[in-house]
Amino acid sequence: MEKKSIYALFHEVCTKNKDSVAYRYKENGNWIDITWDQQYAQCKAISKSLIALGLEKDDKVNILSNTNLKWIQLDLSAVNIGSVTVGIYASNLAQDCAYIINHCEAKIIFVENHDQLAKIEEVRSHLPHLKHVVTMGQFGSEKDWVLTWEAFVEKGADVNDDVFNERTSGVQPDDVASIVYTSGTTGVPKGAMITHQNLLFASWSASESLLIKPGFENLLFLPLAHVFARIILYVCLRNNIVIAISEGIDKVAENLQEIRPHFFASIPRIYEKVYEKITTGVQDAGGAKEKLFNWALGVGTQVSALKQAKKPIPGGLNVKNALANKLVFSKIQAALGGRIIYTISGAAPLNQKVAEFFHACGVLILEGIGMTENTSFTNVNRYDNNRFGTVGQPGPGIEQRIAGDGEVLYRGKNVMKGYFKNEDATAETIDKDGWLYTGDIGEIDDEQFLKITDRKKDLIITAGGKNIAPQHVERAIRSSRYISQVVSIGDQRKYLSALITLVPEEVQPWAVEQGIAFSSWEELVEKKEIRDFVEKEITRGNQELASYETIKKFCIIPNDFSIEGGELTPTLKVKRKAIMEKYADKIAAMY
Repeated sequence: MEKKSIYALFHEVCTKNKDSVAYRYKENGNWIDITWDQQYAQCKAISKSLIALGLEKDDKVNILSNTNLKWIQLDLSAVNIGSVTVGIYASNLAQDCAYIINHCEAKIIFVENHDQLAKIEEVRSHLPHLKHVVTMGQFGSEKDWVLTWEAFVEKGADVNDDVFNERTSGVQPDDVASIVYTSGTTGVPKGAMITHQNLLFASWSASESLLIKPGFENLLFLPLAHVFARIILYVCLRNNIVIAISEGIDKVAENLQEIRPHFFASIPRIYEKVYEKITTGVQDAGGAKEKLFNWALGVGTQVSALKQAKKPIPGGLNVKNALANKLVFSKIQAALGGRIIYTISGAAPLNQKVAEFFHACGVLILEGIGMTENTSFTNVNRYDNNRFGTVGQPGPGIEQRIAGDGEVLYRGKNVMKGYFKNEDATAETIDKDGWLYTGDIGEIDDEQFLKITDRKKDLIITAGGKNIAPQHVERAIRSSRYISQVVSIGDQRKYLSALITLVPEEVQPWAVEQGIAFSSWEELVEKKEIRDFVEKEITRGNQELASYETIKKFCIIPNDFSIEGGELTPTLKVKRKAIMEKYADKIAAMY
């Protein structure tokens, strides 16, 4: 029987597995283990401190921090007593933080470090609902409205167990556990209300869809402000799987070596960067090394195709693959820790070429899909039943169908309660029969594998009436090692154009080899030789596209798109509307 609240699940797991390791985190160069018994005691103490500060049921708690153990503990401690966790990306600007704090009417905010505290100090006078600011590290402030972590924890000492038990027992399945703000690719972020039932059901359905065995360990490095990371968190909680918390995105490679996880989840851009690093490294090495790698990749690709088709691998090919694995692929696998069973990709489309490459190298990436509004899980490819280029089949208990205009719809207990303080947007997204309109355009085959072709709102309809999926075009052009970001333009226009950003680490060495003189990056990208070179790279990418999809004109943007520049969301998704507005003059010049 399904539990009625996250606390009920948490309490059961902690009771049954008291001495088992729940989490690992690194401090002063050493990995420290936290057992389920320790986790329960620490979360209970934090819950009592929240109660002591006057946090009531349904009150909101902000966490402005990167992923760490305290983030996890604060989340569980708040939802266990019926309060609501609202995460804020550590990369958000002060005014973006203020919008979320005010919109959700948070009573308390926890800040990770001095930089995050500085953001709150900057906008403090504009936060009327906020009563307490608590630091998460060993630091404080002269401001009387800032509490240190130690002072915060001490406040719970006088709250007795009866009060705590009354709060935990009062939580119901339909109570909101978290408000997760969408990335805001097209405008102001909306707050999706995710209930206890949503998280419990989605974590169960995902668990049933994934290969999970006792003793598995996971490395977590995604931001917990994103619901994708949260669902991984609850899947591991449900299955008593150890989560090792990475020190940060810049330490993932090192942490993979230390933890040697059995699986991890990531966004596609991470896989793409690893792919680019491997392939460009091989190209640069040239000679015998490049020939050996290409031979091994050819063998691995044959094996991958047979596995995808569920066909036996001939003995001779098996021998070749074993040799390719020993000489080449084992190094790639070792870089991921050496005992990876599979990895998960979500939050954005994964380039099929990248998935095929890794599988040829002996690393299986299971692409899935979910969105904030359905608790980040609907579909995933299975370990023993997967098809590259699709996001897999739906999880148990989740219905999917395609609307008349091609839009993907879902129905299930994973669908959010609605948008916080936005009934109109809720009604536009969830119909009276409970179907969630995702905005994705897709196709479902006879075995229920879903293929996403594009976002409905992103579709380009040219002046000639051609429907073009921009992400398909952009992936083709971005396959060049020299091109970083691509945004295609062409809605209601005669042809497609693109805004292009480049990879300085690749372009600058090429320019030096060609004898091109330059004193700065800004000067270099203005050179005719660079423009001609980029045009050749675009022409190469265009060969993968239909004639009406090809890029006819382009403009090089000197600086890469960034969160700080307002062009990317905290999850590194392109903010098309913001880019169109920011570079309107450059776009107009191409037409």
